[in-house]
Amino acid sequence: MTALPRRRLLAGASAALGVTMVGGAPAGAAPAATAAPVTVRPDDPRYPELVTGNNQRWVARPGYVVLPTSTAQVVAAVQAAVDAGRRIAVRSGGHCYEDFVYHRNAQVVIDLSEFRDIDFDPHFRSISVAPGATLLEVYRTLFRRWGVTIPGGSCYSVGAGGHIVGGGYGFLSRRHGLTVDHLYGVEVVVVDAAGRARSVVATRDDANNDLWWAHTGGGGGNFGIVTRYLLRSPDATGTDPASALPRPPSTVLLRASGLDWASLNEDRFVRLVANYGRWHEANSAPGSPATALSAVLALNHLSAGGNALLAQVAGDARDAAGLLDGFFAAVLDGVVDPARAAEPTAPLGHLGPMPALAQPRHWPWLHATSYLGTNTPALTDPLQRGAHKAAYLRRALPEQSSQVLYRQLTEAGPANPRAGVVLFSHGGRVNAVAPSATAVAQRDSVLKLLVQSFWSEAADDGPQIGWVRETYGQLFAQSGGVPVPNDLTDGCYINYPDGDLGDDRWNRSGLGWQTLYYKDNYPRLQRVKARWDPADVFRHAQSVRLPGRA
Repeated sequence: MTALPRRRLLAGASAALGVTMVGGAPAGAAPAATAAPVTVRPDDPRYPELVTGNNQRWVARPGYVVLPTSTAQVVAAVQAAVDAGRRIAVRSGGHCYEDFVYHRNAQVVIDLSEFRDIDFDPHFRSISVAPGATLLEVYRTLFRRWGVTIPGGSCYSVGAGGHIVGGGYGFLSRRHGLTVDHLYGVEVVVVDAAGRARSVVATRDDANNDLWWAHTGGGGGNFGIVTRYLLRSPDATGTDPASALPRPPSTVLLRASGLDWASLNEDRFVRLVANYGRWHEANSAPGSPATALSAVLALNHLSAGGNALLAQVAGDARDAAGLLDGFFAAVLDGVVDPARAAEPTAPLGHLGPMPALAQPRHWPWLHATSYLGTNTPALTDPLQRGAHKAAYLRRALPEQSSQVLYRQLTEAGPANPRAGVVLFSHGGRVNAVAPSATAVAQRDSVLKLLVQSFWSEAADDGPQIGWVRETYGQLFAQSGGVPVPNDLTDGCYINYPDGDLGDDRWNRSGLGWQTLYYKDNYPRLQRVKARWDPADVFRHAQSVRLPGRA
């Protein structure tokens, strides 16, 4: 008989015993002896930095913060907290919009930001990404080592841990789908009914695939702590990591235009929003050549001086320049002559002004991704405070909704150039996947909408949060103040969480956050919760509830 490599023998023996292999060792086994992770307590000078994330509205006071760098250390940290009866909160990149990590009941924060390994796992024929790796680290490593990528978001410092599990999306999603559409498996530290912490691997192909499915859009902090994402596209074959994931285009075309408020009356503003929405209605089918293009329309508060439109087209698309020019012509039709549009000196949501893109730029893909990802002044401000509310849009906003936006941006609220509404391209390949195939149920939208504000002083919390609430509530006044699933909207995005969805002062729709985030997938997520986190160890204000609990 031909001798098998020891790794394959171990894998086969473990499979016969019902144990999943992780890197040549069985998941769920007691962790091997490991060096203790960094642990920071209140008397440590590092403590104030480690008890808050990007949004300075949220600050915790845990007994200690643990910074593990291995699965074994995570298992040990979870076990210690469970044994002591301490409530756990989990951080990867620190970008959570709500207080799901840094809240007053957090007694132990397990901070994964130093757990950043990226490698190829030959056993699973997948690229393994640890939760603390930031998106730009992921893009650079995947592309430079293997020439591949995942269709994730643009902000460089977002952690893979929360982004992937929530169904992250970005400029390549119309071509390649969501991050979770390329998720083959997860390694997760869970706690059983007896209070025993262990690591398990769940893939789309094994008996634990319910746990895998829950991580394809269920959001972070629900079932356990992800210590590895195993990334491999469903159609990938062979053992070469260069064929495991999509290949990005070698180059992209980028262009941005400014739209000064001085040149926009209400009629032109309404037309701009309608043009943008209608282009996406007509060009978001999964097989459309136009899925090579993704865009952002930033509608800023009047105090910003103007608005901005950004588009990226894959350089390998047929007539990429023509697609880009046609898009700008369609969106700016009846608004402004595209050749005379202002320089893009206004912010684009969390992105900064981009005057360098006033003329189309043909850049290498990674160069462009780095440029967009690091041009994020709102997110790199150490004093940043923010409020955010989101919606999936199945079609263009109607005229009355655009009129609401115009009033809110030009007449209402405090003067804040960092407040506004952003419309992100969506659809395309995202919509080729069935709503129940992953935990992301929204699979026929063409746009994502985000109402947001950034500011720096706690004294401004009331008026800034109030403007965001008022704008969102008026925008969706006909459906109880929130974007319920109907012919126009399709609920909310878990990676843009909104605590107000659980408050009937702001959500008068009769539908809870559970339905707005997950729709018909929520009961299945509850069953996964019951199996893998029966004691509700991993929880936050909007975590998946155990069956029978509100």
